[in-house]
Amino acid sequence: MCAEKIHKLMIAIILGLVMGMVALGNIQIAFLVQFILMIVFIVWALTGFCLSLSILKKIFPPCGFDNKA
Repeated sequence: MCAEKIHKLMIAIILGLVMGMVALGNIQIAFLVQFILMIVFIVWALTGFCLSLSILKKIFPPCGFDNKA
């Protein structure tokens, strides 16, 4: 699995956890996690830099990586 796909899965899992926290009544924690995620997306959109994606690319190959090199 490549880094970008893992990154998208991580985002989906985090959003699912936020929904679960709201359902359980942990609205303050859910708001905090959602706010942090929004800040990360804004920084990523304005600068093109995503810390979690850059860390994942060091661990996993990027999408489109050819192992036959």
